[in-house]
Amino acid sequence: MSLISLEVDIATQKMYVYENGKCMQEYIISTGKKGAGEIYGSEQTPRGLHIVRARFGASRPINSVFVNRRATGEIYDLALREKFPDRDWILTRILWLSGLEKEKNRNTMSRHIYIHGAPDDVVFGVPGSRGCVRMRNQDIIELFAKVSVGTKILIKDDGLPRD
Repeated sequence: MSLISLEVDIATQKMYVYENGKCMQEYIISTGKKGAGEIYGSEQTPRGLHIVRARFGASRPINSVFVNRRATGEIYDLALREKFPDRDWILTRILWLSGLEKEKNRNTMSRHIYIHGAPDDVVFGVPGSRGCVRMRNQDIIELFAKVSVGTKILIKDDGLPRD
């Protein structure tokens, strides 16, 4: 049985998938437009050690729209974006994170910080979310199949390679 863990690097806007300690995959992501931070309501991406607390969307089609972790029945397209221009688009799959560091990120779950799919026209490789980790829809589908509840995620912002 292999052990999967994730590392999100805010500085490089990349996510790394480790299997038994070896980097097996890399994704370009988009984290919080307002940077890194752990304050409730800041719309910043929380740092530190986390786990996947829950998973949503396993049987949903690509571009399924979620609001409050519930599928709305909508499929994202440009017409829907025009109808709801201010909506924070959470698409396809959700990995809901929970912080493990009592003095640092214990509020991650109550802040509703996810790894989730985003519209295809989102610019990846630069910060742009409201605190979550956004991924391309095909990438989140692929990642979702590899991780389970309890998978560990380290979110860091130093740009340094893993030890």
